[in-house]
Amino acid sequence: MKILVETSARHVHLTQEAVETLFGAGHELTKKKDLSQPGQFACAEKVTIIGEKGQITASVLGPVRTANQVELSLTDARTVGVRALVRESGDIAGTAGIRLVGPAGEIELKEGVIAAQRHIHLTPADAAAAGLADKQIVSVKLDTPRPLTFGGVVVRVSEKFSAAMHIDTDESNAACASGEVYGEILA
Repeated sequence: MKILVETSARHVHLTQEAVETLFGAGHELTKKKDLSQPGQFACAEKVTIIGEKGQITASVLGPVRTANQVELSLTDARTVGVRALVRESGDIAGTAGIRLVGPAGEIELKEGVIAAQRHIHLTPADAAAAGLADKQIVSVKLDTPRPLTFGGVVVRVSEKFSAAMHIDTDESNAACASGEVYGEILA
């Protein structure tokens, strides 16, 4: 099975409380553009991520979540001086914290910094057609100018998803994955 491979740059997911602390009381996220996953969108809002060694700016993704999460590449994490564990989105227990600064305030996260585990989003119908199951670990071969096979790719299955694989900027750069890229799932 071939799958669209998308590069996910550094970003943050925020609770409504964090949005209001960072951007002002009553603030609602401003949709800039829809993302490939239904209901997900990039926002006009940006925050500064401050670690022990430096700082970088990241986009906020919406909609608001029930927990704050900062997704960095491992290079980004080294740049700011934080240890980012490789985790699936939402699995933030025991991860590092960091400071976020917005135009109206700042927050000190006790946890929430991750390097996202490379993963594939599939609907149940897509997963069944490919003979794949939720949480299955597969490899995906990218045929790019620097061909690369990624192992340890988690399959995530939900009616809420649209078929796509997500890798971070470090992984994308290693594979020279620019433009429209497809990978072959090797179960």
